[in-house]
Amino acid sequence: MRTTSGVLTEDVVIPVGDGVVGATISAPAAARAVLVIHPATGVPTKIYRAFREEAARRGYATLTYGYRGTGGASGSAKDHATVRMRDWMDEDVPAVTDWAKERWPGLPMVALGHSVGGHALALDRGSAGLRGFITIASHAGVTSQVPGLAERAKLWLIFNGPGPLAARVLGYFPTKALRMGEDAPRDMWLDWARWTRKRHYFFDDPSMEAAARAARVSGPVLAVGFTDDPWATPQQIDAITDRLVNAEVERRTYAPEEFGARAIGHLDFLRPELAETLWPVLFAWLDDRVRS
Repeated sequence: MRTTSGVLTEDVVIPVGDGVVGATISAPAAARAVLVIHPATGVPTKIYRAFREEAARRGYATLTYGYRGTGGASGSAKDHATVRMRDWMDEDVPAVTDWAKERWPGLPMVALGHSVGGHALALDRGSAGLRGFITIASHAGVTSQVPGLAERAKLWLIFNGPGPLAARVLGYFPTKALRMGEDAPRDMWLDWARWTRKRHYFFDDPSMEAAARAARVSGPVLAVGFTDDPWATPQQIDAITDRLVNAEVERRTYAPEEFGARAIGHLDFLRPELAETLWPVLFAWLDDRVRS
């Protein structure tokens, strides 16, 4: 636990199912709202640090965490081999959300979901009671819809024969060796791989009941993408947001040069260099929801 410029930062563990997730909170002494950040697949908690601390300076009690099996206090991928991607969405996201509600009762709450974190919110997990939420680069990850032959071929390899085979043999997928983030639990990777081969992603998986769940989401949603993201194209983001038939959805697609950046892609909105250009746009939207 440490305090810097009036902001308290603390590492905590949050019970989820038969395990825990490791989380970090940054909160001012008199927080005006709560922001929960649901991460992308394999993105370490430390990558969200600068954004979390900036949110705290703006008055938000802010929480970041890693899903089960993504390292650190959340446990290793191999030790959580049976955790699926749907378990992250159905169990980890709601558990963290409920913990935050208990930690800061009575404060208005908003959320930001990055990639799969946005999927969970769009599927009515962790979204109940929010003033609104933002999704960043949250798209239907259908391999056949990825533009560019080279990128499509790379994803085909990791999500088809060689990728699933490696996950089954090792008990986890070696994402870290491929410089794609933290290692992933075996069944999480196999779950994800099956969806990437379906025309409408998890909406074509009857066991997910995804369309019905998405239709239950209400309230304001801001869905953000970037023109240089090789995966989350506008069409693939729309494939998710078009299912939010009862929500107030606002779609924005930004070019990196709008914020003085050479590239943003799928992950780099978190770079501290964007703290004075892109981040204020996101916080302005959140502030409006908190005041409403």
